[in-house]
Amino acid sequence: MLSRVAEAIYWTARYVERAENLARFADVTLHMTLDLPLEVQQQWEPLVHATGDQDYFKEHYAYASAETVMQFLVFDKEYPNSIISSLRAARENARSVREAIPSEMWEQLNSFYHLVRDANQNFSSIDSPSEFLRSIKESSHLFNGIADATMSHDVGWNFANLGRVLERADKTSRLLDVKYFILLPKVTDVGTPIEDLQWADVLRSVSGFQSYRRHYHGITVERIIEFLVLDRNFPRAINYCITNADESLHAISGTPLGMFQNPAERILGQLRSELAYNHVESIVETGLHEFIDSLQLRLNQVGEAVHDTFFALRPVDHPTPPQSQSQIQS
Repeated sequence: MLSRVAEAIYWTARYVERAENLARFADVTLHMTLDLPLEVQQQWEPLVHATGDQDYFKEHYAYASAETVMQFLVFDKEYPNSIISSLRAARENARSVREAIPSEMWEQLNSFYHLVRDANQNFSSIDSPSEFLRSIKESSHLFNGIADATMSHDVGWNFANLGRVLERADKTSRLLDVKYFILLPKVTDVGTPIEDLQWADVLRSVSGFQSYRRHYHGITVERIIEFLVLDRNFPRAINYCITNADESLHAISGTPLGMFQNPAERILGQLRSELAYNHVESIVETGLHEFIDSLQLRLNQVGEAVHDTFFALRPVDHPTPPQSQSQIQS
C-alpha cells in the first residue's frame, strides 16, 4: 500500500474517533449539570482541560459556560480539534483515497460531516443539544461498523484500526486525568454522593457504566482506575486499546508478535508489556497523574514513530532483524 493512502486511512479513522469522543464528553457534561445544578460553570471548565488546548480557549472565549465550551468543542472552525474541524479533516483524507475505501464508508462519512456542518453553527440555537450529540456518536458508530463490515481486514483496515484505538486510548487517559485532579476541586466532596455521581458520569462518558457494574459492586476510585486503565476486555480501556494497536501494527509490518523491527513496534511493545503486568496499587502509589503523563508521552512517541516508519518520504532503509521483547529489556 502506498504511504499516502495508508496515512489518509489512518487519519480518517483517527479524526472520526476524535469527534466521537468530544461528543461523548460534552453529552455527559450536559447531563451532569442537570444532576448538579450548583456551580455549573465549574463542570464545563474541566472539559476544556481535557482537550489540552486551554490556552486557545482563553484567547478566544471570555469564560467557560455551556454555550462557550460547546461552541468551542463542536462548531469552532478555527480550532483544529473541534468536532467540525475533525470531521472536515477526516472527509478530506477520505476524499483523497476514495478509490481505496468502500463507497459505503465515504457516503457515511460525507453524511456525517454534513450533519454537523448543516447545523445552525451555534450551540444556543440547537433545540436538543443532547440529541444532536447523540446523533454524532451514532454516526461515528455507523462509520466504524461499515468500515469493519466492508473493508478487507488487510493492511488498510489495520491502519484504520491503529489510528482509531490510539486516539481512543489518548482520550480515555485525558478524561481520567482531568476527573481525578480538576473535576473534584473540593476535599469536602471526597467520599460523598456527589463524588459517586461524578465518577458514574465518567463511566457513562465511555459507555462503560453497565460493564463496570457487572464486574464491581461499588464505585471506588481504585476500581475505576483498574477498569479504565488495565481491563483487557472493555473496548475503551487503555490496556485493551494498546493491545489492539500492537496487534494491528504487527499485522501491518509482518513482524511476529512479541518482537520488533521499527521504533513504533518497540515503544508500543514496551507499553503493552507494562500495562499487562501492572496493577492498580502500583499506579495509585506512583500517582495517577504521573502515570498518565508518562502514558501520553509514549502515545505521542508512538504516533511520531508510526509517521516516520510508514508515512514519511525518505529513502528506504534496509530492515533490521526482528528483536524480541526480552532483547529490548536487556
